[in-house]
Amino acid sequence: MKKHVDKVNQNSPASGQAVFEAIHSIMHLYRARQMRAAGAGVPELTHMEGKVLGFFARRPGATLSDLVAHSGRDKAQLTRLIRALRERGLLDAQADEQDRRSTRLRLSGSGEAIHAGWHRQGAAAAEEAFKGVPEAERAALLALLERVRANLDAQDGN
Repeated sequence: MKKHVDKVNQNSPASGQAVFEAIHSIMHLYRARQMRAAGAGVPELTHMEGKVLGFFARRPGATLSDLVAHSGRDKAQLTRLIRALRERGLLDAQADEQDRRSTRLRLSGSGEAIHAGWHRQGAAAAEEAFKGVPEAERAALLALLERVRANLDAQDGN
C-alpha cells in the first residue's frame, strides 16, 4: 500500500509562493531592525506612519486621494493616520489653490527630521542585509523583482 502525502502546505523551493514567503520574512526582519533602531534616538513610528511620511517626503504637496491611489489602503484608515501625524506636528497641510476642497500635505520640519532618521536606519539595515552580495547579483535580484511586479501590475490591468 502506498503512503499518501498531503502536499497542501508543502511548497517546492522554487515555487512562486515560496519566493513570496521569503520576501515576506525578509521584510519582517528588515522592519524589526528599523523598529529596534527607533529606540536608539529615532522617534517611534508605526510601520504605516513611516510609510506615509516616506510617501509625502517623495511627493510633497500630494493629497490624501493621491496616497489612497498609491497605497490601495482604506481612505478612512489613512484619514485617521494623517490626522494623527498632523496632531503630532509631523505633517503640514495647506488648501489647494485651484481646488479649496483638496488639501496638500508635506512633511513639517519635525517630520523631515524623523523621516531622515528612519531613512538612515533603513539604509544601514539594507547594507547589512546585502553584505557580501556583489553588485551584479543585487542588480539581477532587483531586475527579477521588477519583472514580478510588472506581471502583477499587468494582471491588475485586466
